[in-house]
Amino acid sequence: MPPATDFDAATPARPATRGVVIASYLLMAGVLLLVMWRGLLPGLLCVCLGFLLTRALTRWFGALAARALRQPSATPRTLHLAQIAAAALVMLLPLVLLGVGLTHSRGYLVAAPHQYQELLNYMARTVLELRLKLPPDMASHLPDGAVELQRVIANYLGAKAGALAMAGRAWLAGVLFAYVGLLIGSLAAVRPLGSALGPLADQLRLRITLFGEAFRQIVAAQFWIAAFNTLLTALFLLFVLPLWGMELPYTPVLITFTFVAGLVPIVGNLVCNVVLTIVGLSVSPLAAAACLGFLILIHKAEYVINAKVVGRRTQMGVWELLSVMFVAEAVFGPAGLVAAPLFYAYLKKELVATRLV
Repeated sequence: MPPATDFDAATPARPATRGVVIASYLLMAGVLLLVMWRGLLPGLLCVCLGFLLTRALTRWFGALAARALRQPSATPRTLHLAQIAAAALVMLLPLVLLGVGLTHSRGYLVAAPHQYQELLNYMARTVLELRLKLPPDMASHLPDGAVELQRVIANYLGAKAGALAMAGRAWLAGVLFAYVGLLIGSLAAVRPLGSALGPLADQLRLRITLFGEAFRQIVAAQFWIAAFNTLLTALFLLFVLPLWGMELPYTPVLITFTFVAGLVPIVGNLVCNVVLTIVGLSVSPLAAAACLGFLILIHKAEYVINAKVVGRRTQMGVWELLSVMFVAEAVFGPAGLVAAPLFYAYLKKELVATRLV
C-alpha cells in the first residue's frame, strides 16, 4: 500500500478478493482507453489538476485562517469554508482569465489554429527555398537528393497545415472538456468522505491514488520545466535577437508553441528546436545559427532535468520513455505523446506496488 496522498480517502482499504482486484484493474484500463479513444485527455488531465489545486488551496486557506484566528490549526468549520473558497476559486478563475483574454487578445485566441496553419505553410516555403537562403558556396555542396528531401518535408508540413485548418472545432471541444474536467476535479476534492467503502471501491481508490501520484510527479515537474523553457525562449526571441537586428516572424505563436511542446518530455524539445531553426533560417543563416546555438545551450540542461528529476521520481529510464511515447503516438496520434509518460508512470507504480518489478 503506497503512502497516503491527496487522492486517498480517510478510511483504510478493506480486504478484497482476487476477482475484485482484477475487476478494478480492468475498469481502470477501460477508462484510460476510453479517454484516449474519445479524445477526453484534456478533461482527464484537468480533473487531476483541479483536484490537486483545490486540495493545495484548501490547506493554504486553512493555514491563513488559523493564523488569523491565532489557533494552532484550522477547525472543521474553518476547513469546510476553506474548501468551498478553494473550489470556487478553481472553478471561477479560468472564466475570469478567459474573459480577460477575449477582451484583450480575442483575435489571437479565436484564430490560434489559423495562425499555426500559417506558420506551417511558412515553414514549408522556407524548406523549399533552402538553397536560396544559404550562401552560394554552401548551397553548391548540397547533394542532389536534398531537393527531393526538401520537397517531401514541405509536402508533409503542407498536409499538416491543411489538417490544422479543420481543427477549430476540436480546439473549442478540447477547451470545453478541460474546463468540465476542472469542475469535476474541484468538486471531487471537497466531497464528504464516507465512513466505509466496499471492496471494489477500495481498490478503485487505490488505482486512482497511484494515478494521482504519477500525475503529480510527471505533469507538475514537466509544467515547471516547460514554463522555464518558455521564459528563456521569450527573452531570446523578444530581446536578444532584436538587439542583434534579427526578428523572427510569428513570435507570439512560437512562444506559445514552445510551452505546449515543452509539456511533452524529450520529443517536444526536438520538435521545438526544428521549428525555431527553420523559422530562423527564413530570416537568414545567421539567425538560424543563433537559434540553434541558443536551443542547444538551453535545452541540453532540460534533458538532464528530464532524465534526473522525472526519470528518478517515476523510476523510468529515458529509453523507456522514448519507446512508450513513439508507440503511443503511432496508436493515438499527438495525444499519445502527451499521455504516454503519465500512463506509463502509472503502470510502473502499479507494478512496483505489486512487487512485480
